[in-house]
Amino acid sequence: MAEKFVVDQNELKRRLTPLQYSVTQEAYTEKPFSGKFENNFTTGTYSCVVCFEDLFSSDTKYDAGCGWPSFFDSLDKSKFNFKPCYKKAPRIRTEVTCAKCDAHLGHIFGDGPKPKGQRFCINSAALNFRIPNESSESDDSL
Repeated sequence: MAEKFVVDQNELKRRLTPLQYSVTQEAYTEKPFSGKFENNFTTGTYSCVVCFEDLFSSDTKYDAGCGWPSFFDSLDKSKFNFKPCYKKAPRIRTEVTCAKCDAHLGHIFGDGPKPKGQRFCINSAALNFRIPNESSESDDSL
């Protein structure tokens, strides 16, 4: 894994939208069906909105019907930290954070499609999206 990405919290507050900051730094969950990438099925790569680390390919994105972007696999598991989360018991879930910058991304569940049976349920506000040979979508994602 690459070196840790360290950024000043004041800089993050200036660079990110309030929702992006709340999601990535305070583990807030955006409302279901509200994120701009939930229904995006364009070919490209999803990266962390904080450190720009590439995390997911659109090839592994699918409609799980849950209201958040869902992926059945990642580009590389070493790009994530996984921590059990019991806030919403009895449903056990695992928090997913970016290994490079510790940004909260979402959760992973064991109800995804085969062969892996996993579902990364990720907040749109934690992601940038890049179409091949283009720069990251920049409206409110930088």
